[in-house]
Amino acid sequence: MAVVSWMEILLLTGLVVGCYWNSLSCGFVFDDVSAILDNKDLRPATPLRNLFLNDFWGTPMAEERSHKSYRPLTVLTFRLNYLFSELSSASYHLLNVGLHSVVCVLFLRFCRLFLDKTSSLVAALLFAVHPIHTEAVTGVVGRAELLSSIFLLAAFLAYTRSNGADQSIVWTPIAVTVVLVAAATLCKEQGITVIAICCVHEVFVAQGFTLPMLLDTLLQVLRGKDGFPYAVLQTLLKLIVLIISTLLLVIIRVQVIQSQLPVFTRFDNPAAVSPTPARQLTFNYLLPLNAWLLLNPSELCCDWTMGTIPLVESPLDLRNLATLAFYSLLGLLAFHSLRHSHSSAKTVLMALSLIVLPFIPASNLFFPVGFVVAERVLYVPSMGFCVLVAHGFRIISHKRHLRKISWLMIGVLLATHAVKTFNRNWDWESEYTLFTSALKVNKNNAKLWNNVGHALENQNNYEKALRYFLQATRVQPDDIGAHMNVGRTYKNLNKSKEAEDAYLVAKSLMPQIIPGKKYATRVAPNHLNVYINLANLIRTNDSRLEEADQLYRQAISMRPDFKQAYISRGELLLKMNKPLEARDAYLRALELDSTNADLWYNLAIVNIEMKEPSEALKNFNHALELNPRHKLALFNSALLMQESGEPRFRPEANRRFLTYVQEEPDDANGYFNLGMLAMDANENTAAERWMREAIRLQTGFRSALFNLALLYSQSRRELDALPVLDELLRHHPEHVKGLILKGDILMNHKKDTQGAKVCFQRILRMDPTNVQGKHNLCVVYFEERDLPRAERCLEETLALAPHEEYVRRHLGIVRSKMAAMSVAGQPLSPASAEGAATPSMKEEKKGGGGKEEEEGRGATGSAGAGSKKNVRKSSSAESLSGGGNSQSELLDDGQADKQQRTKSKSTKEIKDIEKKRAAALKRLEEIERILSGD
Repeated sequence: MAVVSWMEILLLTGLVVGCYWNSLSCGFVFDDVSAILDNKDLRPATPLRNLFLNDFWGTPMAEERSHKSYRPLTVLTFRLNYLFSELSSASYHLLNVGLHSVVCVLFLRFCRLFLDKTSSLVAALLFAVHPIHTEAVTGVVGRAELLSSIFLLAAFLAYTRSNGADQSIVWTPIAVTVVLVAAATLCKEQGITVIAICCVHEVFVAQGFTLPMLLDTLLQVLRGKDGFPYAVLQTLLKLIVLIISTLLLVIIRVQVIQSQLPVFTRFDNPAAVSPTPARQLTFNYLLPLNAWLLLNPSELCCDWTMGTIPLVESPLDLRNLATLAFYSLLGLLAFHSLRHSHSSAKTVLMALSLIVLPFIPASNLFFPVGFVVAERVLYVPSMGFCVLVAHGFRIISHKRHLRKISWLMIGVLLATHAVKTFNRNWDWESEYTLFTSALKVNKNNAKLWNNVGHALENQNNYEKALRYFLQATRVQPDDIGAHMNVGRTYKNLNKSKEAEDAYLVAKSLMPQIIPGKKYATRVAPNHLNVYINLANLIRTNDSRLEEADQLYRQAISMRPDFKQAYISRGELLLKMNKPLEARDAYLRALELDSTNADLWYNLAIVNIEMKEPSEALKNFNHALELNPRHKLALFNSALLMQESGEPRFRPEANRRFLTYVQEEPDDANGYFNLGMLAMDANENTAAERWMREAIRLQTGFRSALFNLALLYSQSRRELDALPVLDELLRHHPEHVKGLILKGDILMNHKKDTQGAKVCFQRILRMDPTNVQGKHNLCVVYFEERDLPRAERCLEETLALAPHEEYVRRHLGIVRSKMAAMSVAGQPLSPASAEGAATPSMKEEKKGGGGKEEEEGRGATGSAGAGSKKNVRKSSSAESLSGGGNSQSELLDDGQADKQQRTKSKSTKEIKDIEKKRAAALKRLEEIERILSGD
C-alpha cells in the first residue's frame, strides 16, 4: 500500500478549505436547530451519561417520541464545541471542514489499495469537491456522516492488515477493526456496514476468489470429493468473527432503542404508507434518482420529503425505465467484477461495495426511514462513485489519443464541482436562504413552504410568513403542521378568530382513535401540539378555561407521555386557582423528565401560590442544580430570599442576582434588586451604584428612582434627592410617595413651604382621602402660622383617620398654641403672628420601612412549543413611614428671628412676652404629657 505524502495531504486539505471556507459564516439551520440549539445534552450542566441514554436530538431513547437515532460520540463532539465556544456556529463549521479533510486523506489511502497513484489522487480530489457533500459538511448535523466515515475507513484499513506474510491470521488488526466499527456505529448507524465491506474484500480481494471459483468449491464439498481448502477455512473463521461481532452490535443497538422503531408519518415518507405496488415501485425508483444526484449534482435540495417526488403508482409509469436501466447497469458491473479476478474487476467490486452496502440502511427497501432522499447519506456511497470515475479515467488516459481529452474532462469536472460546492455553501447561510433555494428546485413540497414561513416568522415578518404558510396548505391540504402554522401566525397578528379556525381545521385532520389500535404509532408527536396551541389560545378568555382544560386532557389521553401537555395544563390550573391539581400535573411531568430544570421551576411557582416558601426555595434549588444559569430560577429564588428578610439568605441572594445580571445584562430589574439588597445591608455606595445602573437601562424606572431618592434622604443628602425626585415625577406625576418625600425635603431642608404645599395639594387633588398628604398639608399651614386653617385641616384629617394618635396629638398642639396666643393677646392671623413663639411639634411615624419595591419578574419555564408564562409579582408593599412622614417636623421658627423682631421693643415689653411664652410652653408640655399618657 502506497503511503500518502505530505504534499498530497496539503493539496487535499487546501482544496477542502478553498471549497468550504465560506461555510464558516453560515449559522445553525434546519436540523442544526434541534441537534445544537435545543439539545440540552450539549450543556456542561447535563451529566455525560445522558449522551448514552438519549438520542441524537436529546430525547430519552425510552420515550416513544424518540427518533431512535443513537449517536452519542457525535453528540460528544458537539458538546466539546460548546465547551470551547458555546453556540458560536463558526467553530462547529470549522471542525466539520477539518473532519472532511481527514476523510479525504483516509479515502486516498483506501484508493491506493486498488488504484495507481494518479488515479487514486483523482478519486480523492473528486471526493473532496463533490457538491453532494455540502449537506454533510456545511450542515452541522452532517458531522455524524463525517465521523462515521472516518471510523469506517480506519476500520477497513485496519482489517487489510489481518493477513500475515504466510497467509496466517493476524488477530490484533481484527480486534482493532471491531472496536473501530463499534465507534463508527456510535457516530451513525450506517457505520456497521463496513463489516460487510470487509467480508467482500476478504473473499474476493484478499483470497482472490471469483464467483465461479466459489461455486466450484461449494460443489466439490457437496459432492464429498474434497474437504474445505485451508485458505477457505481461514476465510470462514475470519468471516465468522466478523459476523458474530456484527450480530452483537445489532443486538446492543436493538436493546438501546428498546425494540421500537421510530414513528414516521406519511408526510415524512409518503411511499412508506402507500399500498402495493406503489410502495415498491417508488422505493426502487429512488435508487436511480440517488445515482443521478451523484452523476449530476446541479439541482440540490435540503428536503425531499412530502410531495417532492410523486409516487410511482403504476408499472406503466415511464420512470420505471430509469429503475430498469439502473438495475441493469448495476447487475452488469457486479457480474463482471465477480466473474474475473484481475485488478480491474477487484477495483470495480470494491467500488460497488462502497456504493451499495452503506446505502442499504437508508434505501427504504428493508425498513422505512424518515426521509425520501437525503443528500447527506450519499457521503459514503459517493466514495465508490469516485473510485469508478477515477478507474474509468485511468482506462481512458492510458489510450494515447484520448489522454489529453481525459485530463481536460477531469479538470473541467473538478473545477465545476468546486465552484458548485462553494456557491452551494452560501445556501446554508441562514434558514431563509436555504429553504428559498430549495423552493427553486421543488415547489411541490409543503414542508419547504412551511420552513420559509418559519424563517420569516423568526424575523417577526408575520404578514409575509402567513403567505408562505397558506401556500403550504394549498400545496398539501391535509398537512396538519401547515394549518397549525397558519393558526399560530394569525395569533401573532392578533387575529384570534382566524387562528382558532385554523387550529380547528388542523384538529379535524388528526387520525381518529381506532379501538384496539395504538394511537401513538399513527400520529407525529409534534402534531399533538394542535391541542396545546388551541387550548393556549382559548384560555385567554376566562369563560373558556374548562374548555381549554378539556383539550389538555384530550392530548394527555392520546399520549400519556406528552410532557408539554402536563406543563401547559399546570399553568392553566394555576390560573383557575387550583394549585393542588397544578402541582399534581407538574409532578406527573417530572416523572417523565426529572432532569428538566423548567419543570422544577414551575413546581416552585406552584409552591409560592400555595404559600410554601421553603418548598418553593427547595424546588428553585433543584432547577439550579440541573441548570446553574437558569435565569428565571436565579431571579425568583433570589427574590424569595430577599423577601424572607432573613439576613442569612442575603449573601446567596446577592450572588444569584449577580449571576442573573451576567445572563441578562440589559434587565434593569436585576440591578434594582441588587440595590435593594445593598440598602438592606446599609451598603449605601453599592446601593447607589446598582440603582443608577437600573435607571440607566430603564428610563423612568419608578421604584429605582424613588428608592435612590430615599437612599439620599436617609444618608443626609436631601439636596441630591431632589433632582432624582424631579425625574421620577416627570415620568410618574401621580407618584404619591415621591410627592410626599419631595414636599418633606422642600419644607424641612430648603424652607420652601410654598413648594411643599404644591406637592401636598397635588396629592389631595388625586386622592382627597390621603391621610398622609392631608396631614403634611396641615404641617405647611402650621409653618405658615395660619393656625385656624391648620386646626381645620387637622380636624378634617382626624375625621379621615380617627384612630391615628399622632394626628390627635398634633391637633392638640395647634389648639394649645392658639390658646397660648389668645392668652397673650396675640392675633392668630399669619400677618400679625410674626412675634409669636412657635412650640416645637414633631411628626410621629407609624409603622416602618420607607422602601418601595418593584414588582418582581418571574414566569413558568417553557419546556416546549406553546408554553405560556405566569407572571409572579413581588409581595413587598409600598410604604413610606405609615400614617405620618417620618422626616417632616413642625419646627419652632419663632426663635430664628427673635432678635430682629425685638430690637424695636422696650425691655418691659420683652420681659412680658418672655413670661407669656414661658407660660404657654409650660402649658403645651402639660397637654402633650397628658395626651401621650406619661
